[in-house]
Amino acid sequence: MIKVGLIGYGRAGAAVARVIEADERFALCWIARRSAGAGDAAIPMTRLEAGTFPAWLDRHPVDAVIDFSDAEAVHIYGEAIRRRGITLVSAISAYPEATRDYIRGLGRDIRVMSSPNITLGINFLMFAARMLRRIAPFADVEILEQHFRDKAEVSGTARKIAEKLDVDDERITSLRLGGIVGHHEVIFGFPYQTVRLVHDSIRREAFGTGAAFALAELVKYPPGYYTYDELLLNLIRQEIGSDVVPAHA
Repeated sequence: MIKVGLIGYGRAGAAVARVIEADERFALCWIARRSAGAGDAAIPMTRLEAGTFPAWLDRHPVDAVIDFSDAEAVHIYGEAIRRRGITLVSAISAYPEATRDYIRGLGRDIRVMSSPNITLGINFLMFAARMLRRIAPFADVEILEQHFRDKAEVSGTARKIAEKLDVDDERITSLRLGGIVGHHEVIFGFPYQTVRLVHDSIRREAFGTGAAFALAELVKYPPGYYTYDELLLNLIRQEIGSDVVPAHA
């Protein structure tokens, strides 16, 4: 069983906690948050502070940390988990480039997986979109993202899709509507046909199942910096390899 600490306990973090608690592969040992507040009394909770967090880790050791907090939090806990060899799964939607470099640097000593959207479905969508883009580079591409009303910035996931497909951010259309958790759509315009790849997050627990998948795969790897699509690609390679039959067997 993998012992896990969760950093961040907003709406997404709380949903992730529920999923990790219910998964028999993991033991959710504690929750750390930037602000004060009460959580589930059955799970120890602490403030994420540079002065006290290393001692907390020593008293409550874990194998892995899942981060659903904010882009600055890694600078508080990064060195503490590096020194203790703790695996990191980061689900922060956007990091400044300097912070991204720091996280890559953590990968020299520990296992690190970082993804702006950690749902399994959206990462499969990105993989499929990249394959279609390679097959048909002549197709027009538009990206549509829809989120809850209070999300101010353009979706980091949509920006990542644009980057993966080598299209400008101007090809992203954003809508903000009540009741939507998250919707991403990649539209390929071919001559005489259209292909749409769509992913909808129905509940925030989807982040938890994605984090669980990433962590279960990541612990199989040596220390390094990994992306979600690398974990998926290795699984797909294994599956394809097991199904390949020589033409002249």
